[in-house]
Order: sequence, then C-alpha cells, then structure tokens
Amino acid sequence: MTESETEFLSPKVPAPQLFTDAAQAVECLCALYDDAIGFLKTRFLAAMAGDMPGARVRACYPQIRLVTTSFAEVDSRLSFGHVSEPGTHVATITRPDLFGNYLRQQIALLIENHGVPVEIGVSETPIPVHFAMSSDPDILVPHQGAARFTLRDLFDVPDLGTTNDDIVNGTFTPGPDGAGPLAPFSAQRVDYSLARLAHYTATDPEHFQNFVLFTNYQFYVSEFEDFARKALADPASGYESFVATGNAEIRDPDAPLPGPAKLPQMPTYHLKRKDSSGITLVNIGVGPSNAKTATDHIAVLRPRAWIMVGHCAGLRNSQSLGDFVLAHAYLREDRVLDDDLPVWVPIPALAEIQIALERAVASETRLDGYDLKRVMRTGTVASFDNRNWELRETQGPVQRLSQSRAIALDMESATIAANGFRFRVPYGTLLCVSDKPLHGELKLPGMASDFYKGQVERHLMIGIRAMEYLREMPLERIHSRKLRSFNETAFL
Repeated sequence: MTESETEFLSPKVPAPQLFTDAAQAVECLCALYDDAIGFLKTRFLAAMAGDMPGARVRACYPQIRLVTTSFAEVDSRLSFGHVSEPGTHVATITRPDLFGNYLRQQIALLIENHGVPVEIGVSETPIPVHFAMSSDPDILVPHQGAARFTLRDLFDVPDLGTTNDDIVNGTFTPGPDGAGPLAPFSAQRVDYSLARLAHYTATDPEHFQNFVLFTNYQFYVSEFEDFARKALADPASGYESFVATGNAEIRDPDAPLPGPAKLPQMPTYHLKRKDSSGITLVNIGVGPSNAKTATDHIAVLRPRAWIMVGHCAGLRNSQSLGDFVLAHAYLREDRVLDDDLPVWVPIPALAEIQIALERAVASETRLDGYDLKRVMRTGTVASFDNRNWELRETQGPVQRLSQSRAIALDMESATIAANGFRFRVPYGTLLCVSDKPLHGELKLPGMASDFYKGQVERHLMIGIRAMEYLREMPLERIHSRKLRSFNETAFL
C-alpha cells in the first residue's frame, strides 16, 4: 500500500476560503495552524502515555494560494508584493502568530497589486511532530528507539524534500500542478530554522528584531547592554525591553540580568521595540562557518537589514589601528557558500545601507565630507577561511589581495553579505582595524587591550545609529531591486 492509499487520522479539513482582507486571511491561517498543532499534540501525548492510535497520524500546514491571469504591470519601483507572471503561486505557512505582521503586509500587497483575492486552505505538506511540539518546552520528542513505539510509523518527521533552499537558490522545480513559490521558504524550512535559532542563540525566535547586528567579539556585548539600559531609562527612545541569552528579559534599566550557566554557540541579545523594530546583536564568534549558520537561520525571520560590525586586519600602510572600513565589495575566499552562490556572482553594495553607515560614522566621529577619510576608508573587504593565513606562504594571497584592491581582511563579512544577497536581506559591513599583519602590527594581548577600551563603544554606537537611520526609511526603499532575480517570489 502506498502512502497515498494509507488511511490517516487527521483533523477535519475545512474548504478553502477566499479573502480580500489581509487581516482576516491571517486569522484564518492562525485558526488552521492552531487546529493542526492541537490535534498532533493531543495524539502524540496519548501515544506517549500508551494509547496507540489506530492509524498513522497526520496534520498539514496551512497555505496561501494566489491565482492571477493578468500580465498587467504593477508599480515598477516595487521589488516585492507582486508575482512576475500569471499563474498559480503557493506558500505553506508555519507560526502565523509569529509572522503575523509580515503576513498581513505581504498579503495586503498581493491583493492591492493584483486585484484578486487570496485563497487560504490546508496544504498537503505534513507538519513534522518535532516542529509541532517545539512551542511547548515541556514536551520532548524522543529519539528513534527511545519510545515504546516507532515514531516514524505513527507520525511525520522532517523531510529534506521540503526542507531546503531550492527557492532562494533559484533551483526550485514546480510540481505536477505547475504552481510556483509565493514565499522564499517553505513552512518546514522555516520551522527547521526556528528550532536551530533557539539552539544556537539560547533565545526564542519571538525576541528577534528586524534590525540585526553581527559581531565577532564578545566585547561588544557589554557595551550593547550598557546602551540598552540607557535606552530603557529614556521613554522617548521607544525601546521597551532588553532580552539576554537564556530569554532573561528586563524592562527596568536597573534590574539585574542573570547570566546563563553556559553561553551558547552564538550569544544573542535583543533590544526590543514595538512591532519588532528594535535591534538584535548576535556574537557569531570567529569564522565563516558560524557566519553562514547564523544567517541561514535568521533569514527566515525576514529582517529588514543586517550589518556586520566586527574587527579586521588593515591591509594598507596608511591605515591606523582603530580606523573604520566601509565595505563596498567583497573578495570571497571563505568557501562556505560556493555551492549555493558561486564566486562569480557579484555581491553589490546597497546604496541605502552604505549611506546609513557613512552617516552614522560622521555622526559619531563628528567628521564630515573629505575629513571623514581621516578615520574611514571605503573599499574591498576580503574574507578568508584560514585565521592564520599569514603563517603560510603569503606571496599568492598577498598578490590576490593587492589585485582585488582589498583594504581589509576578516573571516565573516563576505559570508554575511553573500548570504544577505542570497536570501534577499539588505546587508552591509563596517569593520574596525585591530591589527596590520602585513606591516608588523600583529594583534597581541597588550595592544588589543588598549585598542578595545578606546574603540568598541564608538564602533557599536555607529552600528546602532545606522540601524536607527534605516528604521526611519520605508521598507520599499531599504529593500533594493538589486536583490531580486528574474522570476521572484512575491513575498520578501
């Protein structure tokens, strides 16, 4: 008997409904999702207690379907909110409670731009039991063999067929019905990343804000907490709470903030505002692998922008320790994304991000125009996958660095920018020179201590100010058309 012929225990599936109101459409998505999760939870807990179901248990994700037959052009300035050609476009949806604002915005644009309703119904994509239980920390899904029954025989588990990056990588192949994707990620891919985020950052996805700063040093964390406490003490700032690793949350600027017993792989902190318009700081540590892992998963939250504010090696003799580097191009020798985004793909600088960063540097240094060149240089940033590249034969690397016109080197910036390009998340890089290996100024403990004391606070404040400038900008301006390919999904 094939799976299509198998009988399932499933919740009652209502007929699809058409909506011309985005808020009502999202309410329907929430109801369908809650029914499915409640059904799976009840059946799973019963099975764990020994009450075995008489058949395989299955509940499926809700979905959004858009059908349009018109070739009519929409506002050519918009990079999102519309499909590129007539046809059927579908997206499976998870956690509509978490993505409510995003879904309402995207659905409203579809209805407005195409003048047709959206259809909300239940898909044929099963919800894996692991993801269904993830919202309840008191329920643990046992490993294979740990329960009194074979998990796969009774419940659906994650499926790599629907947990991949085919859509964003441009390799998606429509199924027999010919439907194209409406959103950049499938529901299972989103659920997978939500679970990974909680694991790597030790904070729940609900706390993540729309503006994300990445750094490669823990020194920035204490400065971020200091800024957060000052912001919470100022009612005019708009910031409402601060969340630290372990989901510890404070609203009182003087409240103690207990630290976790053990730091996660990527300690993460959230300075929250209404509608998630605050700032998240992620310490990704050192290396392109961590940078890829963090951005792979944060991308499903569809942030407005992410920026790297870390330390780098200055490659020019004219640079001084503490100078800033604004990346306008990237030499990608990090290698971790080569299979997803070939190195021949250019990673363009985004004007809106560049202007915000330069404006922030000018504001914090009180320098402007030509004088800004005293402390900041714009150029190519190279990202290597070998932290100790200087200890090998350097003629080849140095020649490539010179030919690329590189002015700084690190291990994360190109990865973060490339994944921003791949996932259609506006990106930027502002680094701070902490050593000059080609000129005998290596990063040694004594030098580093003096450097960190003088520069970390100012560098972090530049990143924060840049994000605040971007927050003032309409989304349609931040999200550049440069990030969109020929046949894009309607959703950001």
